[in-house]
Formats: sequence, C-alpha cells, structure tokens
Amino acid sequence: MEYYNYLKSLHLIFVITWFAGLFYIVRLFVYQIEAHGKTSPAREILSDQYKIMTKRLWYIITWPSAILASIFAFWMIFFTDVGSVWLQQPWMHVKLVFVFLLYLYHLKCHQIYRQLQNDQIKYSSNFMRLWNEGATLILFSVVFLVILKNAVNWIYGVIGIILFSVMLMIGFKMYQRIRTKNGL
Repeated sequence: MEYYNYLKSLHLIFVITWFAGLFYIVRLFVYQIEAHGKTSPAREILSDQYKIMTKRLWYIITWPSAILASIFAFWMIFFTDVGSVWLQQPWMHVKLVFVFLLYLYHLKCHQIYRQLQNDQIKYSSNFMRLWNEGATLILFSVVFLVILKNAVNWIYGVIGIILFSVMLMIGFKMYQRIRTKNGL
C-alpha cells in the first residue's frame, strides 16, 4: 500500500507537466498565427522557429506527460485497493468525465498543431487566446472535485464555472481592447 503514494505523486507530477504543455502550446499557437501576418523575412524566420518549438513541446513534454499521467491513474484505480474505493465515489465519475473532456481538448490541440505545422491558419490569434481558457476551466473543475470530493452539489459548481467563464470573457475583452488601443 505504501507504493500508492508514489503512484499518486507520479500521477500528479505528470498531470502538472501535461497542463503546462497544454497551456504553453496554445500560447505558441497564438504567436505562430500572428507570425503569419508579418512581412518577409520575419514571417519565415518566426514561423520556422515556432514550428520547432511547438514540435519539441508537443512530442517531448505534452504527449508523454498525458500518457504517463494516464498510466499512473489507471494503475492507481485498477491495481490498488484504494482505487476500487475511489471508483465507487460519485465525484470520481464526474472527474473522469472532465478527464475525457481534457483528452478531447488535447486531441483538438493536436489537430490545430498539425494544421499550423502545414501552414494552415484556420483560427485567429484571438480565438486561440479564448481556446487557452478551456484547459483552465477543466483544471479548476478537476482540482475542486478532487480536493472537495463533492459531486452532489451541482448547482454551486455549475454557477461557479459559469461565473468564472464570464470573468474570463470580460478579462479577454478588456485585454483585446488594450491591445487594439496600443496597436499590438
């Protein structure tokens, strides 16, 4: 049973590095998209550099972290006594839904990554700034679920996530106005 804490520690470390990769990759997408609006030779120099940076981040940090976080999670859930207890808890079912959403988010980021590697710009930098908040919402939801272990009180949780989303949108709009005003 002592090894459970090692599994949990490794799981948490790789969850943190996975989220770090997801947060940074989308920020790099913003820079990559904005580089396409520059004139030559800056466009080519920046685009090439961002492609290298995103490839390294994606395949050296983000994907391995996602896989290792999942391996340690499955190990804890299916091969320890504690895991079988957690799996019977309603909050864990909700957490697993958020983990599924996180993988969908990750896969969409992978699709965007591949498009940008092929110089296909399908989204604006402003869209990417908003997209970056998706991982933030999932992170908040999972952390509160794991710490509070309360999946029953949906009303407060839903209201909290909606209010948090509204605050993010207001913050984004204010940031967008400041950037426009300053000519950035």
